[in-house]
Amino acid sequence: MAKLILIRHGQSIWNAANKFTGWVDVPLSKLGRLEAAKAAYRLRNYQLDVCYTSLLIRAIETAVICLTEYPEICAGRSPIVKHTASDPDWHGWDQYEGNSDEELPIFLSPALDERYYGQLQGLDKAQTAEKYGAEMVQQWRRSFSTRPPQGESLQDTMNRTIPYFQRRILPHLQDGENVLVAAHGNSLRSIIMTLDNLDTNTIATLELVTGIPIVYEINEAAKVTDKIILNESL
Repeated sequence: MAKLILIRHGQSIWNAANKFTGWVDVPLSKLGRLEAAKAAYRLRNYQLDVCYTSLLIRAIETAVICLTEYPEICAGRSPIVKHTASDPDWHGWDQYEGNSDEELPIFLSPALDERYYGQLQGLDKAQTAEKYGAEMVQQWRRSFSTRPPQGESLQDTMNRTIPYFQRRILPHLQDGENVLVAAHGNSLRSIIMTLDNLDTNTIATLELVTGIPIVYEINEAAKVTDKIILNESL
């Protein structure tokens, strides 16, 4: 049965600084890289076939660390980032067809990017709560349909994430392939909401820890048959 592994990126430098990040493209912190390496250790007994991630460096770093710390995860294959001609700085990368026996593809998509936080991006979360009130900020952060100023709600994020998941990722699973998705708290919340059939009240309480893999078993009918959170102590 196919495995779908979801992982929120490791701690970023703005996670550590308690700032709203959204689409701001900040890298992992030292702790974040360690979290990704620990995630790789937890995944060492899984063998992957394909990886999907967002366009943001913190998710890409996490994916690459997970795929390179233990060669057995890729069955000895080389992870290869698959660019397309739609990239603004295309250099003919897509002209290389590759070798599926020797390479594991990593596909990047803005559909998996974090929720856009609009005017909150770059602001300190504690100071923002003091200015607007903790209840308002919590609603901006965790509710399903409330948008932060000039930003996206979780519902908006879901409207781009789920069609991509169904079109690009789910077919791999239905074909029996194991897939890693390294993304963000809100893009992953939208996928989990769909897989676990969560209502809008339940999803508001869901917190995803950085660097902790969640493993779903998916059958040929695209139904979840099992779920494991790999959060045991190392």
